[in-house]
Amino acid sequence: MRRSNYALFSAAIAVAVALVACSSMAMRPDMTFFVSSTGSGKGGDLGGLAGADRLCSSLATAAGAGNHAWHAYLSTVSSAGSPGVNARDRIGAGPWRNVKGVVIAQNVTELHAVNNISKQTALTEKGEVVNGFGDTPNMHDILTGSQPDGTSITGNVDTTCGNWTKSGEGAAMLGHSDRTGPNDSAPLKSWNSAHQSRGCSVEALKATGGDGRLYCFAGN
Repeated sequence: MRRSNYALFSAAIAVAVALVACSSMAMRPDMTFFVSSTGSGKGGDLGGLAGADRLCSSLATAAGAGNHAWHAYLSTVSSAGSPGVNARDRIGAGPWRNVKGVVIAQNVTELHAVNNISKQTALTEKGEVVNGFGDTPNMHDILTGSQPDGTSITGNVDTTCGNWTKSGEGAAMLGHSDRTGPNDSAPLKSWNSAHQSRGCSVEALKATGGDGRLYCFAGN
């Protein structure tokens, strides 16, 4: 009888521990940075900045971090009389923590200088590691449309998939979430400005190692 009671007690403890673990994984109110676990499904067409922000917000809410104002780290260029937008100006002041509570940068200056973004820290909102260079499939290309300092790119070349409204022709500047590439050149180690995409479709983004994912930052 005592053994039976002990077994029941042990089982109850195990269930309680599991419930606590599940609860802590479901609620992540302190997470203020993540790589989106998915793109829009339409390549570089994110529905503009507003659509990209909605994607970040919906993923964060599903992960238990909907208590923040979320913004995608994306720049746009001037168009039809509207000025361009710098990604660095959209994401608040910091600090930013990933799903495990690891600080990736204390402020905007640190983020664009010596930050803590790597394959081990640039996790999704679910706590998953994003496949990087050498993995199959490689998914380290993140849409940014930005220069290394987080500002928009001027010139006649499309670097934002038409300000994030194109899913065919065009191109976007990409960053490497694992800061790794086929050589040790500085651009390929850049988290936010590594190289251009081959196009704006899902297929074109996959061709260089991505699928239209975003960096999402909490602005408050």
